Amino acid sequence: MNKAKIAVLVSGGGTNLQALIDAQSSGIIKSGEIVLVVSSNPSAYALERAAKAGIKSEVVSKKQLGGSQEEFEKGIITLLDDNGIDLIVLAGFMSILSESFTSRYPKRIINVHPSLIPSFCGSGFYGLKVHEAALSYGVKVTGATVHFVNEIPDGGEIIMQKAVNIRKDDTAETLQRRVMEQAEWRILPRAVEKVSKNLVK
Repeated sequence: MNKAKIAVLVSGGGTNLQALIDAQSSGIIKSGEIVLVVSSNPSAYALERAAKAGIKSEVVSKKQLGGSQEEFEKGIITLLDDNGIDLIVLAGFMSILSESFTSRYPKRIINVHPSLIPSFCGSGFYGLKVHEAALSYGVKVTGATVHFVNEIPDGGEIIMQKAVNIRKDDTAETLQRRVMEQAEWRILPRAVEKVSKNLVK
């Protein structure tokens, strides 16, 4: 069976990467295969996770490339081309990609965002900031969204969403954990399978 070749772009702990690796092992992801992990941070724990799973990994650090976004993106593009990548998954990747990068891969880059887009998204909304905003606004329901990536931060077409109820005693940290467990780790693998399946048709 022909499988879509997947690259996962990471910057930190790699919990979403782990969810994808587990989903691949359990057969949730069957139309695609993670063949490459690219980290923007040489000390990201995600690299350990890739090594444990026997997945090739590379580091492309903007700092090591003199801080140039163009050189940074060129480095990533070279790796994607060399490995014949069909689908790019952003999993806790802390760099905003330029329009010249995203336009190369229309409907081939997906991202998971820890809110129900269009709430609490866009420039500046990442990590705990998203959950702090949801709590301070007083919403009763939040969740996660998997979407295609285009030149607008969190602006691409939505692929899948899952809601998570907010509890009275939630902190940004407890909410972040529950959104990961109940939403992100569930819908990201399913969205990857859905997009991979379409790519290999």
